[in-house]
Amino acid sequence: MSDRAWITWAVTLVTGLTVLRIWSIWITPTDLFVDEAQYWLWGQHLDFGYYSKPPLIAWVIRAFSGLGTVDPFWVRLPAPLFHFATSGALAVIASSLWGKKTAAITAILYISLPFVGVGSALISTDTIMFPFLAGALGAYLNAAKSRSLVWAFLCGALLGIAAMGKYAAFYYVLCFALTMIALPAWRLSLGQIGLALFACLIAISPNLHWNFVNGFSTAQHTLDNADWVRDPGTRAAFSFENLGSFLGAQAIVLGPVVLVVMLVQIFRAPRRVEGQINSGLALMSCTILLIVSTQAFLSEAYANWAVAAYLPAALLVAKALEIRPVLRAFALGTNLIFCLALLGAIAFADRLKRPDGNFYLARYLGINAISYEILNFAQGRPIIASNRDILANLFFVKNADQDVFAIPSVGRANNHYALKFAYPGGLTELVYVRFASKDVPCSENDLGHIAPTTGHYAGKSLAVSLIPGSCFSP
Repeated sequence: MSDRAWITWAVTLVTGLTVLRIWSIWITPTDLFVDEAQYWLWGQHLDFGYYSKPPLIAWVIRAFSGLGTVDPFWVRLPAPLFHFATSGALAVIASSLWGKKTAAITAILYISLPFVGVGSALISTDTIMFPFLAGALGAYLNAAKSRSLVWAFLCGALLGIAAMGKYAAFYYVLCFALTMIALPAWRLSLGQIGLALFACLIAISPNLHWNFVNGFSTAQHTLDNADWVRDPGTRAAFSFENLGSFLGAQAIVLGPVVLVVMLVQIFRAPRRVEGQINSGLALMSCTILLIVSTQAFLSEAYANWAVAAYLPAALLVAKALEIRPVLRAFALGTNLIFCLALLGAIAFADRLKRPDGNFYLARYLGINAISYEILNFAQGRPIIASNRDILANLFFVKNADQDVFAIPSVGRANNHYALKFAYPGGLTELVYVRFASKDVPCSENDLGHIAPTTGHYAGKSLAVSLIPGSCFSP
């Protein structure tokens, strides 16, 4: 098949799959999950930083939400589009390195990865980071090849913008440093390095300033997630179980065939001068996987914490699949089947039940219904709660004139709602929402209970009661 035919197939498949993903989030019955609802709320109050994440995702959601109504579709619409853009950026890199056929395979490979399929249905900081991170990688390779200051500046600027999406972008600073030390073909001049770092610092500086004036809230939350010290004076326990769980999850993130091909390519990356591009891509992937694997061993790590490693890895795998048609068909075919099945699961999430009667995607169902029941109990009276899940969706579905508060934290706020929407005191009565197992610290007038049998809150009982406003006064 000619290069032109490969490009045609790639454009058709990548565009078609993206359109199907947009269709699936248009008709899906799923509600926003807690993180998605929180990102939407951030977008209603634009700033240069937020409690747990840098600001880019809030800015993007605000821009897209302005195109339509307050609806999960508009919150999630950037997800498939940003992955589409990342697929194109990686294809451009592959084309400049190896030609149009590899570029086409790269685009198809990336858009079919399982984590991209999931990330196209739910809005996340990884998704918002990826196009800029891929652009930074491409700019770096051009800077190393051409010795251009312009490419170096662009690399730093894109890396800084990526970090405004998620701090995991800074993995690439370490990765680029290691590749420069190990591989001559990846080296930049001192002038290029300085200019790239300057551009990166300029791009991230608004968030650095926000952290400075807000007690380094986002940075502190990132350290809390690492959880290396769980109790004062106590080191986190080493856990082979957590390490094994993290590594095993990568087979789901990438697809088992692609994972095996990636590992083989990492260990077989040539060290000859003409193979230094492959070696550098392998070194970048290895570095990030090693960092996150260490985190999993010291404490725990979620499956998506290493996904920044899979941009250079996608290039490596695509190059390997170019000359192996049978393996290519198997790898891409299995991942595309998963992606198509996922599309159906998202579109018809309220029809697919497990043997126990709950839905397969229960985590994303029934959340709005609970919030509407709480609002019905409240009858316009101010609501207070401590649970982040409850607060997140209440803020998304409530009317503009409905007051919702978080219980004030003792010491440092433990979530965005406690930081920005803590109950200030001074009200006569509050509607208190809690899990029924939690005690009430003062007298109450029971308004009712909510006990769903399916969806996100299945098996949990929520108690709604009327309490004096002085109960949680700061």
